[in-house]
Amino acid sequence: MYDLVIRSDRVLTAQGVGPGSVPRSVPGFVPAAVAITGGVIRAIEPVDATLETVRDLTLPAGQVLQPGVVDTHVHVNEPGRTDWEGFASATLAAAAGGVTTIVDMPLNSIPPTTTVAALELKRRAAAPQASVNVGFWGGAIPGNLGSLQPLHDAGVFGFKAFLSPSGVDEFPHLSPAELESAAAEIAGFGGLLVVHAEDPAVLESHQNDGGTGYFDFVASRPDAAEDAAIARVIDVVRRTGVRAHILHLSSAQVLPRLAAARAEGLPISVETCPHYLSFAAESIADGATAFKCCPPIRDAGNRDLLWQGLEDGVIDVIASDHSPATRELKLGHGGDFGLAWGGISGLQLSLPAVWTAARERGIGLDRVLHWMSAATARFIGLPGGVITVGAAADLVAFAPDETFTVRVDALRHKNRVSAFDGATLFGRVHTTWLAGAVIYAIDEAGASPRVPAQTSTPTPSGALLRAR
Repeated sequence: MYDLVIRSDRVLTAQGVGPGSVPRSVPGFVPAAVAITGGVIRAIEPVDATLETVRDLTLPAGQVLQPGVVDTHVHVNEPGRTDWEGFASATLAAAAGGVTTIVDMPLNSIPPTTTVAALELKRRAAAPQASVNVGFWGGAIPGNLGSLQPLHDAGVFGFKAFLSPSGVDEFPHLSPAELESAAAEIAGFGGLLVVHAEDPAVLESHQNDGGTGYFDFVASRPDAAEDAAIARVIDVVRRTGVRAHILHLSSAQVLPRLAAARAEGLPISVETCPHYLSFAAESIADGATAFKCCPPIRDAGNRDLLWQGLEDGVIDVIASDHSPATRELKLGHGGDFGLAWGGISGLQLSLPAVWTAARERGIGLDRVLHWMSAATARFIGLPGGVITVGAAADLVAFAPDETFTVRVDALRHKNRVSAFDGATLFGRVHTTWLAGAVIYAIDEAGASPRVPAQTSTPTPSGALLRAR
């Protein structure tokens, strides 16, 4: 007797259908019935199989059953800047967007996650509020070098470092010598270094007076800043052997350098974000500071090359880089890009935004989910992101052909500001399950009551606070 069986004509499975089926070389959509007990997928059977179950659910035509998104780049900001975002609002937004796992960045909370005590403070804040699974990144800053292993042992998935000023005083960037030291230390215990890669000298030489011109803002953070910083990271990886990840790649000009490093066998992975894949500088109005992020959204040709980088395998994953702030910080400076906070609020919209841009290019939903679920889970050492027997039943009923128009007032982010406001997107999340329990259902006009996080589950590279 199963707890729940979900049937659909399109299930994105990572294995064949029926008893004794083997893993598929490439996950694909097939008619299937997914049987769940105790929050775990116990069987994947033919769609019309007779199964004993407490509840038997058949998804309507037009809805597919897919794994939940694993978003490895989210700024929750709690504690300390909870007026920007918090675990309650962020995880409700995640559930509404088909995201079942988030990994929280070590800033902009106060204190940042640079000590074990700060990590435990974050866990205590998240546990009674989280609607989805939550993991944590640690931070590598000048003040904690030489003492990173205790954070690693306490369960962070890796260490974020900035190569240029982060924008908040409590999270200073690393100098070239400090980057080398951090990389050698992290390599010593087999950890992961994730890097905001913009070169401070290039940024300083291109600094301008700000103002409302979007192209002036882009000129202040040129491709050369990413290129120089990523070249430095590659050199450090070559010398230390550290496993490194380039966050939020904006500049397609760096793709040949990254491809060469990968061909050399260096352990470097690469991420880009929904806003870089969706927007183009030519379409951003002067004064539209909702679009400000660092590094910036560049032109349409650059955007097309980022998509090519995904298809070629040079870019490995897509993550939201959800970086919210109050409306005043984001919009309250008269459209001055030099003064507005930099960051895109996109957690709830990341899946439909990427799917909308992908379908315009003839890219299938299965590939989108690879970049946003299976590959992100594998990147941090989690077993999730796929529908297979033995996996957690973190699932989404998604209607890829339905459209909706984004209205910021309907979003569940604490501060309802988004560059996607007014956009018409394909793909509507109808239901999100976490460990087989509904945490969001569109026909209930919102999320179900939150289920407090209860366990911290060890993984090969970190610990996940599971919300069920």
